[in-house]
Amino acid sequence: MLKKIIIIAIVYFFLGLVSCTRLDEKLNGNLTFDQVGSGGGSGNVAALLKGVYDNIRLPFQNHENIYCLWEMTGDELLGPTRGPDWDDNGQLRVLFSHSWTADHPFIRRLFENLNGVVYAATELLRFSPTPQQAAEARFLRAMAEYMLFDGFDQLPYRQPGGSTIEAPLVRKGTEAFDYIISEINAVMPDLPAGPNTKANRDAAKVLLMKCYLNKGVYANRAAPTFIAADMQQVITLADQIINTGTYTFSTNYFDNFAPANTTIGKENIWVQENIGGVEAGEVRSRYHSTIHYNQPPGGWNGFTTLSDFYAKFEPADKRRGGAYPANDANHPNPGNRVNVGLLIGQQYNLATDAPLQAGSIPLSYTPDIKLIETGSNLEVTGIRIYKYPVDWVNSGSGTVNNDFVYFRLADVLLMKAEAILRGGTGTVAGTYGNTPLLLVNSIRVNRSASVLATVTLDNLLDERGRELYMEGWRRQDLIRFGKFLTPHQLKTTTSDPKFLLFPIPNQQLAANPNLVQNPGY
Repeated sequence: MLKKIIIIAIVYFFLGLVSCTRLDEKLNGNLTFDQVGSGGGSGNVAALLKGVYDNIRLPFQNHENIYCLWEMTGDELLGPTRGPDWDDNGQLRVLFSHSWTADHPFIRRLFENLNGVVYAATELLRFSPTPQQAAEARFLRAMAEYMLFDGFDQLPYRQPGGSTIEAPLVRKGTEAFDYIISEINAVMPDLPAGPNTKANRDAAKVLLMKCYLNKGVYANRAAPTFIAADMQQVITLADQIINTGTYTFSTNYFDNFAPANTTIGKENIWVQENIGGVEAGEVRSRYHSTIHYNQPPGGWNGFTTLSDFYAKFEPADKRRGGAYPANDANHPNPGNRVNVGLLIGQQYNLATDAPLQAGSIPLSYTPDIKLIETGSNLEVTGIRIYKYPVDWVNSGSGTVNNDFVYFRLADVLLMKAEAILRGGTGTVAGTYGNTPLLLVNSIRVNRSASVLATVTLDNLLDERGRELYMEGWRRQDLIRFGKFLTPHQLKTTTSDPKFLLFPIPNQQLAANPNLVQNPGY
């Protein structure tokens, strides 16, 4: 049987004892109406809804879930082995080199974690939630199901109150895709307009945009085609979001990801609220996984980007990195050192500006990197990459105040530009123009990058990389643009088309006869 959420954990949710650990269902059973209450917006149902929000944190924020599987399988993120460190039995290397199997632990965990969200949301629907509570739960479920479908093409499901003893049914292919679209459309009228920390109507429209933009991919992932009517849907939805006037470019690009990003991140359409020192979240893994042990607030010295990706940025492009103001007085960064974005060269103490060391050598990140590092400089190889500025106030607590970003205005503009480029008709909305060139350059000018003379599919893919790096969309983008299987830096061969989908984990196949292994595995 599919592992899902522990039923006892759901009871803990409405008792207020929520945690962010992985929620595997190992007990068979269901909550009763007496336990939860009569519904109608009762406090217990509200607590169950909070539990669904808490559940969705793990697959999106933990570095071993969507982050690795959608970024490290592309051309932006690498997890090199450094001598005996970060080898993990080659788990990261096989993701980068496209050689994973149905036993890969990250793939198994993500499949379990996303299905845990689906189960928790479905359980809530049994208890007569208000229309808005039901809409929020169903949207969170649709978001989890969308990522399951994007990665695996199969959606296990049960009806509310369905037996946990019987194997879940499975939607697959076109049936699954049509179901996701119908769910988003069904809940949209009952979703709130805001705040952006909750599932909201504009977030639903962005998810619909992603559905229609990738519709041709889901019909044929190896050779997608794009229909003008689908592209027009993307454009229409983009215009509806733009015309609300709610979202504008942030003063600083990294405001969108900073500890106070819900307030100062003016581009953010939907974020997952994290409360530093209180509310569980794993956004800090974005910098812990990459910076050196000796680089405050202390990292795991692992992930890097590639020099080819770094070279896509102009020196003046603010997205490449900068000196972001600390949210405390103890890290004033007197040397104005780059402390967020893409870190290369000598690193410094942000309190004193003293150069940092990696043992006996300077802590100076080099552009050269290999899948397996063995030299005396193995601790400093690779350009370090992260987008969420350090929350210094809560850096020692394990939970930081940076809200996790799902959807932003810039992605909406880039999707609109792509839809026009793929056959849709340009429209005017806001001040961003009605052509791919005007839309893309509106973003680039704000980021202090030079304007492009023309926009093609190739440089639009590069622009999506520059704008959206490490936000969990690179695998999807590369597949849509036909570049996921092709060689790139350190990946020297063309991949088998089977890698356009992840395999169904073997233990899930053994437990649920309704699942079918994806072709080639």
